[in-house]
Amino acid sequence: MHVSEVIGWAGFILLVTAWVPQTIDTIKNGKTDINIVFIILYVSSSVLLTIYAIIRIDYIFIALNGILTIGSSINLFYKLKPRDSDE
Repeated sequence: MHVSEVIGWAGFILLVTAWVPQTIDTIKNGKTDINIVFIILYVSSSVLLTIYAIIRIDYIFIALNGILTIGSSINLFYKLKPRDSDE
């Protein structure tokens, strides 16, 4: 593995790790306090970057943006459809 790939995968791990606690909290609480504009921009950018990475056949960025699209989509779902706190 080339040094640039190691750096890319390290960045991948750090960025995904940053989103995991937020997404877990969102699922547990059934809602999120993240700004809706931020979430929409993040989901949109992640989807576009995933498409770009697929076109470029860049596995690090396919994995990274694919996972971040899923995580940010979960946050968007619970922002738009928060679970009642009575459940």
